[in-house]
Amino acid sequence: MTRPRNLRTERDNQQWMLDLALNTRGRVQNFERDFPEVPPGKRARNYRMLPKVWRQEAEHQEALARMAASKGFHATATKHFDEAIEAYRMAQHPIFYDDNPIKQYLWGKVDQMVDLRSQVAPYPIERVEVPFEGSTISCLLHLLPDRRRAPCVIYVPGMDQSKEVFPLHTTNNPALPRGMHVLAMDGPGQGSSNLKKIRAVGDAYERAGAAVIGHIAARDEIDEQRIALYGISMGSYWSLRLANHDDRVAAVASAVACFNPNHTIFTQSSPRFKQMFMYMAGMDDEAEFDEMARGMTVRGQLGRIACPTLLATGEFDPLCPLEDAIEAYEELRSPKELWVFEDQYHPLMRLKNLGGLNLHDYTLDWLQQTLMGEVVNRGRVVYVRADGSGPFDDGALWEAPVGPGQAYF
Repeated sequence: MTRPRNLRTERDNQQWMLDLALNTRGRVQNFERDFPEVPPGKRARNYRMLPKVWRQEAEHQEALARMAASKGFHATATKHFDEAIEAYRMAQHPIFYDDNPIKQYLWGKVDQMVDLRSQVAPYPIERVEVPFEGSTISCLLHLLPDRRRAPCVIYVPGMDQSKEVFPLHTTNNPALPRGMHVLAMDGPGQGSSNLKKIRAVGDAYERAGAAVIGHIAARDEIDEQRIALYGISMGSYWSLRLANHDDRVAAVASAVACFNPNHTIFTQSSPRFKQMFMYMAGMDDEAEFDEMARGMTVRGQLGRIACPTLLATGEFDPLCPLEDAIEAYEELRSPKELWVFEDQYHPLMRLKNLGGLNLHDYTLDWLQQTLMGEVVNRGRVVYVRADGSGPFDDGALWEAPVGPGQAYF
């Protein structure tokens, strides 16, 4: 049976369910979370409204930022530019079509806000363009204020992220007090790479990530022996595959797990994930995409990783069933840890298990310890209780009740 030409996938006819979740709960993806994904005081009744409501918020934040900067109030201007960057980024994100003039305009505003923020930010933020197969991988490098030689964390964003999301607020950069630089990259399919038609197919992310590692390792500010990866959501998948691909990685933290995207995210979860990733891959043929997606797994990729590895997942994450996380952990042969967050889903922000903090704080603590050589964690599986004392408590050590391939509930 031939689908109408405006439907990319068999599940696009479920769009009304996505619109209902947005209209009633303000949720765009990861429906189990409770906080809305629309600007404060705004309501989007369907997906087509998202670019407009976020653009309105972005223009307000931009006006406030420009006024504060003109008066010399750099700290306030930085905060407003942070918000404007995120709002313009959210405005362009739901547009899943190449060469769309509205998307191109909104992404141009993201770039403009990033450059204006760099003029008032409390530490150096540099654009880095890494040569890659006839194009460039665009990155943002957040340097320690004194530019001293130090470890660097490469942030590998998720499917619905880009290089601008970490650190989301430059006035609260969690790497600075821990003595680390951060480089966030737009890998294939993400952000500016998508506009350049650098596609998320095959091993493109691994090749791009290796180019980024080689490029920054040559910088005077970067300790090339202490370059780590921090991947979130779909970035958890890419970061593990990159660590397998490139032995220069000194440590990898893979969190908000999506270790085997072909298992759940494109079949059992919201249809928008498949819509989004087909765009990132530059594909309109669903059968062609399904064939590519069958190879999207970390299975068989982890035994070769040599560096210390942290896996972090929610107990009931719909994008990574717990048995998938356990299987990945068991396959690792390097120094390793697994954090399982009690009653969490696709956990990143405002975690009760961490007293309301974001996962970034604790993950960067682990990376700091590992890169500084203070602790080598071996074989720890931790059940991070909702009312406990966090993932570093040896009293929370846990023996998973199921093994690889055994369903957890």
